[in-house]
Amino acid sequence: MLLKSVNSKLKPNVIKLDPIMKPHLHQICLYEPEIPNNTGNIGRTCVGTNTPLNLIEPLGFDITEKKVRRAGLDYWKHLDLSIHKSWEEYVSQSSTKNFTYFTTHSERSFYDHEIEPNEVFVFGPETRGLPKSFLEQFPHKCVRLPMPGPVRSLNLSNAVSIALFEALRRHDIHSRL
Repeated sequence: MLLKSVNSKLKPNVIKLDPIMKPHLHQICLYEPEIPNNTGNIGRTCVGTNTPLNLIEPLGFDITEKKVRRAGLDYWKHLDLSIHKSWEEYVSQSSTKNFTYFTTHSERSFYDHEIEPNEVFVFGPETRGLPKSFLEQFPHKCVRLPMPGPVRSLNLSNAVSIALFEALRRHDIHSRL
């Protein structure tokens, strides 16, 4: 039986047992997310794929906001959620140091990226993306989602879903369910 960590404003760092939980292949990290509906939708996707969600403060909303819960529907209570005060705190507490940074500024396509187990997919805020310092410090770990159309970027929730399901597809997760 595996442990499932849940972190919320009401019951921080509560551990509960989840007998049907399967091991995590990846994690999602949202760096300073701004839009509650996106975070709620991403949370729902994470529940559906058994993927932990890490949020890096400051958040552009209160995590208990109705919009977050509405977007996550009644699945929010099943989310393996951790909220971190800063990027530095998250990195120091993370069990993996294998981060992949999603940005529209990378030349490298995510589809050319070798996805490894226990990889953390890091996404930036909706209106400005990841800080330039991330991109400069880890250019070899930055990837983009190819977009042939004339758009600047995809909706954050859609981008997370594309990355997560591509990773699951490559690891042939459907054959193990």
